[in-house]
Amino acid sequence: MSSIIKVNTVQDVDGNNIINESGNTVTIGKSGDTVTVAAGATFVGGGIQWQSSIVTGATHTAGANQGLWLDTSSNAITLTLPASPSVGDQVVFTDYARNWGTNAVTLSLNGSKFQGNTSPNPVYDTNGESVDIVYSGSTKGWIPNSDGAVALETPQSVTIDYLVIGGGGGAGTEGSGYWSGGGGAGGYRNSFNSETSGGGGPSETALTLNAGITLTATIGQGGAKGSGTSANGSVGNPTSLVGTGVSITSLGGGYGGGVNPGANGGSGGSGGGANDGTATSRSGGSGTANQGYNGGDASGNAAGGGGGAGGLGGTSTGAPAAGGIGLASSITGSSVTRGVGGDGGKNSSGTIDANTGKGGDGTTDESAKPASAGSSGVVILRMPDGQYTGTVTGSPTVATGVSGNTVITFTGTGTYVT
Repeated sequence: MSSIIKVNTVQDVDGNNIINESGNTVTIGKSGDTVTVAAGATFVGGGIQWQSSIVTGATHTAGANQGLWLDTSSNAITLTLPASPSVGDQVVFTDYARNWGTNAVTLSLNGSKFQGNTSPNPVYDTNGESVDIVYSGSTKGWIPNSDGAVALETPQSVTIDYLVIGGGGGAGTEGSGYWSGGGGAGGYRNSFNSETSGGGGPSETALTLNAGITLTATIGQGGAKGSGTSANGSVGNPTSLVGTGVSITSLGGGYGGGVNPGANGGSGGSGGGANDGTATSRSGGSGTANQGYNGGDASGNAAGGGGGAGGLGGTSTGAPAAGGIGLASSITGSSVTRGVGGDGGKNSSGTIDANTGKGGDGTTDESAKPASAGSSGVVILRMPDGQYTGTVTGSPTVATGVSGNTVITFTGTGTYVT
């Protein structure tokens, strides 16, 4: 006959409790004790409980401290994590048939965080992977102990608006009394606040990027004015913003005509204005769709204005012609107009503000009032203050707190890491 001895407390020789039972709670040792499990001993009923059934359905809800075999041979699986987990709860799940690379496993967080984030839902898509996650509490939620590289499975996206403007085209130069055409404005591409892009184009879509993407801004310089007298100007240089999944280029403005006995304007982001020379009609250069307008034509011993981001270059029939209008943007927090076309036959001062993408102004008298080169371009980025990483190169101007946003203005080549 066997006997069963029931006790509520087991004590050592000094009267200290080794095992104490109170209701359904069993306590081993006392505060400050070290409890050692003998080598080879096995706890029965504790730790991870591996489930005998293989999970094959498209959806499944995990229990706390379960081990799960997930077979995605026929379909992807959405695994819902336990509701109201406690600190220390674990879930372990394994690619039973090495098919996660074809049909992935997506975790539904069920109201908890994962690696400190509430979205997106983590996706596991590596064949043969085994994942062990532990609940750490409400601040960070579930954290992987192991999942391959223990990668951040909830990458947070950042939203960035941009304004990218190419360098303006250089104006032509006058000779023998023939006026010179204005340079076209640099191409103008904009995503901010539904403001339009150049050439009548719509507002572009803001960038949505994962963290860690390097964006490189390359600023286009303005085209030179014509070399000597009676010479065409030079096309402006393009401005670009590139990175993984990002490729935005605004073309340089077209050159202004200046060749005796006349020249058409050059094509570009916005087209350059023509110089008609000996009264034979000449055509303004073509702008680029969604970047800028055409330059102005010329006839009657005159010169056309360069196209602008916001309008056509003026057509001349014997009088100076205005460049096309620019566009105003408030991406920096205040309204600034950029992308203006150069005037044809203006008699300018020969200088233009930098980083506006303006086309160079033509002239009627190169020796007295010289034509001008185009203005350099610019890249402006805007994002919520909380998403600004501070990782920049190239010494851009950085302004924070612009209605809760950070604005980065690149006037020279540089980078920003999201």
